[in-house]
Amino acid sequence: MISVSQILKNKNNEIYSVTPVTTVYDAIKLMGEKNIGALPVLENGILCGIFSERDYARKIVLLNRKSQETPISEIMTSTVITIGPADTLDLCMEIMSSKKIRHLPVVNDNKLVGIISIGDVVTAIIESQKETINHLQNYITQ
Repeated sequence: MISVSQILKNKNNEIYSVTPVTTVYDAIKLMGEKNIGALPVLENGILCGIFSERDYARKIVLLNRKSQETPISEIMTSTVITIGPADTLDLCMEIMSSKKIRHLPVVNDNKLVGIISIGDVVTAIIESQKETINHLQNYITQ
């Protein structure tokens, strides 16, 4: 079974994050520049929340708030569901599906080491299935 650490190996090692005092506007700008859908919120290096496009749509746009004046701390999701590097792809899929979330921060020894998205999970599944199909084809043709 594929582990989270294997997924992280195939990703860019850089972790983009914001602090609780970062404005929503600056966070959205960073997300646009880096083409990402969520940002972990770190305070003194410790994960204290997560901010996603969904948070922006539901807590800024729909409530007619000003993104330039609103700090992330006011709208971030502060109860963050995390996974560890040794966790499996099956667990990630189960969590993402049952909790209806698209991003999972990866924490090891209370330190953020990465973040995986539903896209990362789908890509890993497709690659695993391709590998299985190739093995089966090679077995059949031998």
